[in-house]
Amino acid sequence: MLMRKIVHSCSNVHVAHAAVVSIGGDFATAFAQEAARRAMSPGVLAAQMVAKFSACAADEDRGGLDAAARDSDQPILSGLRYILSRPALAG
Repeated sequence: MLMRKIVHSCSNVHVAHAAVVSIGGDFATAFAQEAARRAMSPGVLAAQMVAKFSACAADEDRGGLDAAARDSDQPILSGLRYILSRPALAG
């Protein structure tokens, strides 16, 4: 269910960008720098990573997503941060 919500919302590059900005802090800064290094916007990179996670994530990765969002005030943002922190998805 959480994965479906993240994919539904963050497949849109504008929503994905806003979500990265909402996560904020050093994470958002580093993510924006990585996106710029790849000559794309943070929203495009985030949307691509969400799509790749949805298509390729192993059961243990999906379990990690659920654990990252559990007991969070903002489970979608916590789950998105988990996805965007997966180095294998950025490649």
